[in-house]
Amino acid sequence: MPNGNRVTSQRYQWARAGDVNAFFGLMLDNVAGLLLAVSLLAFLFEFPTQFALRYMVPGTAIGVLVGDLFFFWLAFRLARKTGSNSVTAMPLGLDTPSTFGMVFFVLGPAFTEARTTMSDEAAALLTWHIGICAIFISGVFKTACAFSSNWIRRLIPRAGLLGSLAAIALVLISFLPLVEILHTPVVGFVALAIILTTLIGRVRMPGNLPGTVVALIVAGSMFHLMKWSGWLHATTPAINPAEALLPTDWFSVFRLEWLTAMDETTRYLPVIIPFALATVVGGIDCTESAAAVGDEYDTRLIVAGEGIATIVASLCGGVIQTTPYIGHPAYKAMGGRAAYTLATALFIGSAGVLGYFGYLYVIIPKPAVFPILIFIGLEITSQSYQATPKKHYPAIAIACIPALAYLALIYTDKVMAGQTLNLSPALQEELHTLRLLSSGYIVTSLLWASLLAFIIDRRLLMASIFLGVAATFTLFGVIHSPLVGSPMYLPWNLDSTALDSVMRFTLGYSFSALLLIGLHFHLQTTQSSNIDSNVESNNAETHS
Repeated sequence: MPNGNRVTSQRYQWARAGDVNAFFGLMLDNVAGLLLAVSLLAFLFEFPTQFALRYMVPGTAIGVLVGDLFFFWLAFRLARKTGSNSVTAMPLGLDTPSTFGMVFFVLGPAFTEARTTMSDEAAALLTWHIGICAIFISGVFKTACAFSSNWIRRLIPRAGLLGSLAAIALVLISFLPLVEILHTPVVGFVALAIILTTLIGRVRMPGNLPGTVVALIVAGSMFHLMKWSGWLHATTPAINPAEALLPTDWFSVFRLEWLTAMDETTRYLPVIIPFALATVVGGIDCTESAAAVGDEYDTRLIVAGEGIATIVASLCGGVIQTTPYIGHPAYKAMGGRAAYTLATALFIGSAGVLGYFGYLYVIIPKPAVFPILIFIGLEITSQSYQATPKKHYPAIAIACIPALAYLALIYTDKVMAGQTLNLSPALQEELHTLRLLSSGYIVTSLLWASLLAFIIDRRLLMASIFLGVAATFTLFGVIHSPLVGSPMYLPWNLDSTALDSVMRFTLGYSFSALLLIGLHFHLQTTQSSNIDSNVESNNAETHS
């Protein structure tokens, strides 16, 4: 039978040499995420590190295990469907923006508040339960969105969705790790130089080694050598990693006691839902990115897969959600197929369940891996602009303003912590306004960027609708909450001072919405008049 009359089916080559490079990139990215979560909780909120390693890390790692195994299977499914032997699996791991969001807006505040009335151990347990509930809600929301993911994307402008991500990426994911690595600038600059040169500059390392591996080896060796010589005075984590091995007490999660914290968790919905929505949109974008290089995955399966992985993580005690990673074309360019996701799943999953991640936490210096987070922040910001029409760039820029308010508040609170300062009324008013702007900043960023995109497109009626949503959200504390911890509330339960702040913001949004509605009809009238004038002018010319 002639070759031209038959379809040639090639066996899927799911493991290639390029999977080695891809594995180290994806694996270290996930390790950095786990290091970040545990470190931020310990250093910023004094959360017990040993508790985080024994209770929080295992379930979080299981989410990565399940998600990457599912994406590994999807690669085989796509290869069978298309007959291609070069399908690259979608990468999946811990969502970096959610890591910051969960630590700064859910886990950290929950622990700080709980320890005022109970022991650190009891407070840590309650915080863990709140984190589980948060991730469970996130997973259910994402799974439900799998069936309407395209509708969500059409409803909210790309500038709104990506603008809020860019705000997190630039202000938090890039800035805060940069400050951390500059505590040891010799090691930090070297690692950052390697990461930026290889991952952004696309310069190959000798032996075609992955930049992430080279940065870890070179900067990590420098760190430990400088520490051994006494030139570097680094704080050693006060934990025994052997105590995190085989954390059998973690199995208490299967008693479902964490469900009792569900009511307490609802106050954090203004943080949980936007982060979940962001990963849904990110999953859609990542699927389109994969399609651009020839791997046509089903968007619904990708979003459903990350949702199910997040639910499984919560049922196993996880506190950080999973998401498809931006950069599928980069992993394909490395020569990766499907083996790299399988290897990442097994390594991260076993590190969490068996408990040897505790050794990674002690051995791997953060200045050697945190530059990866800076790269991620820069990449997300860059992608946000590249994927957005040029005329909507101001919408992405305005999304960063509420995030800057939160960043300023982080350091303001550090300075004022435990101190009684005699501040002038004007300065107190400025700090109060800063706190209102930073409260629920992710939702605020999304709304501001969306309504500005609609204004740029002269869709003033849609912009007024988003202003109305902002007014409603303010009224119930989804954004601009004046209360400590930024919880939601019923306006009639507020005291007069808090209610005054809420009503000023609510009325500001409401009057702005009415203004745009008026301008919308004025614009329609003007356009109609111009059309009538043009018709009359054309008729006059015809008669003449």
